Amino acid sequence: MRLAKYLAHSGVASRRAAEEMIAAGRVRVGDAVVTDPARDVDETSGVEVDGRAVAPEEREVWAVNKPAGVTSTAHEPGRRQAVVELVDSPARLYPVGRLDADSTGLILLTNDGELANRLTHPRYEVARTYRATLARRPSDGDLQRFRDGVDLDDGPTLPAEVSRRGPREIEITLREGRNRQVRRMAEAIGNRVESLSRIGFGSQRLGRLPEGGAKRLSGGEVERLWKDSRPDD
Repeated sequence: MRLAKYLAHSGVASRRAAEEMIAAGRVRVGDAVVTDPARDVDETSGVEVDGRAVAPEEREVWAVNKPAGVTSTAHEPGRRQAVVELVDSPARLYPVGRLDADSTGLILLTNDGELANRLTHPRYEVARTYRATLARRPSDGDLQRFRDGVDLDDGPTLPAEVSRRGPREIEITLREGRNRQVRRMAEAIGNRVESLSRIGFGSQRLGRLPEGGAKRLSGGEVERLWKDSRPDD
């Protein structure tokens, strides 16, 4: 197995991040630093990252209903709780993408770097669905602007799917994962998000998972996530 893929399967990082770690000279195979991500290795090769031995572990994917104030990080140096602390697992889990600390709802955690990369890479346009309460009732024209794409400072957004769920509440599905995107889109049309919750990531839905709760996804659920990132299969 190639070194970068080996690190991803070991739960160290996504394959792309693993390649950066290798290029930075943080990875040793046996007694030597290796900077070639294509180097073939296996469990007997003695792979280390920052002096710590790594080996493939059983891959896990978890769904978490993140409360407000919890950060979508693997480790939180400050006083706030990190989302991985909500999961009872010995695996080295990390979030698939991000969810703002002041937003709530579904976030996926995994130690499968390859799956995480597929779900978050812009190329695959995996859907993310949110419920948002806005400061004022959006007009039909406002909703159409979301559907057409909104100009932001980092370029126009892809067309979104959007529907009303209440006087000020909308459900919106995006196929890109820009920083604070729903909030920025609302501001771009002269509105403001008062509350935001993610209710879907690809085929996975938040459902009735309680706030702060976590569940390990079944093999079938994980396979559907893989299919979400392979739309042409």
